[in-house]
Amino acid sequence: MALYVKQNDSRSELQQRLAAELQEKARQKAAEPERPDGVDDSQFVKNTKSTGGLAGVWIAIIAFAAIGAVWLVIVTAG
Repeated sequence: MALYVKQNDSRSELQQRLAAELQEKARQKAAEPERPDGVDDSQFVKNTKSTGGLAGVWIAIIAFAAIGAVWLVIVTAG
């Protein structure tokens, strides 16, 4: 057997007050101007330069060095 409990759908006074406060906070937050994302307008980005043209050359040199090291290990192990 189950016990039937009558539930009242109305909110208590405390629930209504909390809901109103939360709604007001949400409205205030929505009214604030957008915050910066912290990347393009941050201080650490100032006076920096983008990657230069030699970055590809450095990547190729590192890749050839890694391939050469792997090849050297294979040759000496076999």
